[in-house]
Amino acid sequence: MLRLTSNRGLGSRFFVYIWFIAAVFMKLYVLHGNLHARYIDMNLLDDLIAIGSIMLVSFWTLWLPPRGRGIALGILNVLLTALIFADLVYYRYFGDFLTVPVLLQAGQVGELGGSIRELIHLADLWLIVDWAAWAAVKIMLRFTRGGSSRRQGQLHNSFGGRSSSLNFGGASFSPVSFGSGSRRSGGRRFGRLFSGIGVFLLGFVLTMGPIRFYTQTWAVGLFENNWWNVSLYNVTGLLGFHYYDASRYLKEHLGSGQQVNAEERDEIRQWFNEASQRRQSDNDLFGAYAGSNVIVIQAEAFMNFTIGKTIGGQEITPNFNKLMDESLYFSNYYHQTGQGRTSDADFSSNSSLHPLPTGSVAVRYPNHAFDMLPQILKSQAGYTAEAYHAYEGSFWNRNNMYQAMGYDRFYSKKDFQLDEPLGWSLGDKSFFRQSLEVMSQEKQPFYSFLITLSSHHPYSLPASIQELDTGEFEGTIFGDYLQAVHYVDAALGEFVEGLKREGLWDRTILAFYGDHDNSITDKAGYEQFLGKTLSDLDMHQIMSQVPLLIHLPDGGHAGVYPEPAGQLDLTPSLLHLLGIATDSYYMMGNNLFASTGPDRPADRLVVLRSGAFTDGKLYYIPSADNLFTNGTCYDLSSRTPAEIEPCRAPHEEAMKRLRISDEVIATNLIADFRKEDQGVRR
Repeated sequence: MLRLTSNRGLGSRFFVYIWFIAAVFMKLYVLHGNLHARYIDMNLLDDLIAIGSIMLVSFWTLWLPPRGRGIALGILNVLLTALIFADLVYYRYFGDFLTVPVLLQAGQVGELGGSIRELIHLADLWLIVDWAAWAAVKIMLRFTRGGSSRRQGQLHNSFGGRSSSLNFGGASFSPVSFGSGSRRSGGRRFGRLFSGIGVFLLGFVLTMGPIRFYTQTWAVGLFENNWWNVSLYNVTGLLGFHYYDASRYLKEHLGSGQQVNAEERDEIRQWFNEASQRRQSDNDLFGAYAGSNVIVIQAEAFMNFTIGKTIGGQEITPNFNKLMDESLYFSNYYHQTGQGRTSDADFSSNSSLHPLPTGSVAVRYPNHAFDMLPQILKSQAGYTAEAYHAYEGSFWNRNNMYQAMGYDRFYSKKDFQLDEPLGWSLGDKSFFRQSLEVMSQEKQPFYSFLITLSSHHPYSLPASIQELDTGEFEGTIFGDYLQAVHYVDAALGEFVEGLKREGLWDRTILAFYGDHDNSITDKAGYEQFLGKTLSDLDMHQIMSQVPLLIHLPDGGHAGVYPEPAGQLDLTPSLLHLLGIATDSYYMMGNNLFASTGPDRPADRLVVLRSGAFTDGKLYYIPSADNLFTNGTCYDLSSRTPAEIEPCRAPHEEAMKRLRISDEVIATNLIADFRKEDQGVRR
């Protein structure tokens, strides 16, 4: 009896590949469902982009032999799952996606410890459900096919392949016997080649077609402007976003990088000249506190909504509230941070430039030239300058960045005695006490920059030091946050008393501000705490505002200052008090001590890294697609949405400022300007 048996393997080969595409698509869908990002609703085109991008990242596996293909798809599945999971955890904390500069700082991730554990949910197991399903299928196939394969003396590879045999009376003859083996092998290779090319072309069309449609309609200028990463994701999908981010990074660091032509340089110079003129003021405060020590405290996740509030009859920030009576309190002060968070607040507050849209300046461009507050105080007024932060000096590349910023010394974790272990490192009470011991021995005048740590996410303080009765919030992350803020406030009170004992209080300008929000975005908690319903505008301001308190040596000019202000404004304002003109420096911030009243300069625009802005009268919240007309323009007098047109001109100015700041940082333009300025003076 003559019998021909053939297993072409085509269906098996593509079954495994289709399984891979479906599995990764499911993971991307799980990610999207967990984002809860406003304005983002997946549609058919988004699905096509997702499927096409999966094909583009995996088409090459079809060029491999069956066994190699299966192994490659398995490894690729694991890698993409890890990336999606990392993006999901990162988004839960930062509201943004991972970028190459952030990944280069991945050594910091291990330091996040409890924060990361709090951000991992049981439902995240859906990201690996396909692994369990595939394992079950393999086990089932092994049991159902094992006996049959042994009887026939044939083992069919579950990843495909092609086998043919002639069987005559129980004797099998391979086609190789007839000299056709090499032709079959060549045919399989060509089949794999054409399959891979075909999948690549299909994936390219599925991905680029919808993206091209988006960028020619509502997303015009997406890749040219400083759009938020979520905006990019909304167009390119997750895998497309990471491809674009990687290519942008390589272009910056391996290629010619970003260039600024002569026309753009002139425009940037002109903008800085105009900004310098806006900051100038010859009022009585200019130089009124020349020669004073300057202490700046950057408080971790210290937000404005807690100031002056009580819970269970207790003040949350009693020491801050007391200081307000003899200090200047800026009640509409905005953090202007991006992905760099604490590092961004540090950079912007000391340089008066915006942080980058992706990554941290301290990691990406630590050796570029900036006009930094410690440098200026040292060169212009003979100050000594120290930075204090009881954590690892390598975190956010501080060891290198602080040297470049001009600090004489950086006191990091290794320089402190850990006599109050708390949270990430040293409790703020001991941190302030030990820092003050050093400051009291410093040559005056000095500039001291301190970064606190005890109120860092996830805000879990030991019960032994919890002094606040959080009532209905007890046991929640919101209640833990209030406890942490209360502790930091107590540490601030002890620090102020220490300054008085050391005789420094009446010779020091003390500035205290929060670095960024607390990453707690559940509106219900804030509504419960504040006892009122919150609008989108309310929530945006709550998450964007941090307190700024400035105490002057004589306690003068105390009061509440409601004009909009931001972290970029701190350095030019402190220099004004010290009598150091800023007209020769490349700064973008406002002077908070310029004239007020009817003759106050009209430009008090405060721009956030996301593209949101306010001038005290209008407040603009951009949409995720970053199309101006899809954003919301609020009238702050009524706190209701207004016509969009009044926000158009300040929006254009806001985008211009972000662009200029990015170009100045990325191209090291200040170094070039300094050389040109020196040439002119000579």
